[in-house]
Amino acid sequence: MKPMFTVHVGEYLVGAYIERVYPRWNVWIPSKDTGVDLLVSDARNRKTVSLQVKFSKDFNPSHASPLLQDRLLAAGWWTHDSRKIQNSSADFWVFVLPSFVEKETSFIILPPTELLRRLRAIHGRSNKRVHSYLRVTKTGRCWEARGLANADQELVALDRYSDEDRDFTAFLNAWGQIERKLR
Repeated sequence: MKPMFTVHVGEYLVGAYIERVYPRWNVWIPSKDTGVDLLVSDARNRKTVSLQVKFSKDFNPSHASPLLQDRLLAAGWWTHDSRKIQNSSADFWVFVLPSFVEKETSFIILPPTELLRRLRAIHGRSNKRVHSYLRVTKTGRCWEARGLANADQELVALDRYSDEDRDFTAFLNAWGQIERKLR
């Protein structure tokens, strides 16, 4: 085992959140890179859940309309490799999105199979890197907004947009999925 103890800010924020909100769970850091950033176990260390953590700084679009800027809690940007998602051994991918204006962190938590299905439905099946913009509104909705026209982005901000594949709200702060696996 190499002496390698570094965690990135996203991993730290996920681990700190779990330790604060779920004090009976244990958070483990793997000793080598296997595509799993954190391992979470129940209090008896009998059941585990593996997490791949992705962090983005807040990219609240300064070029967007004041309406959009005012109604977004946070906006993140990630670049995905479809093959890495498809071959992921993690139970869940966790997208960490801090809002520096509101001092709040959003976590988008979903299985890699569902992430890949949605990205392909939205952006096609290309083997090229896929850029993804996850946006969280102040009303507690989450959307994949890459490629949306400005008018549609304003509908997102007004909670009037509708697209089943782009709607990630069910995965926003969805820690219940992990709770069920660790019961």
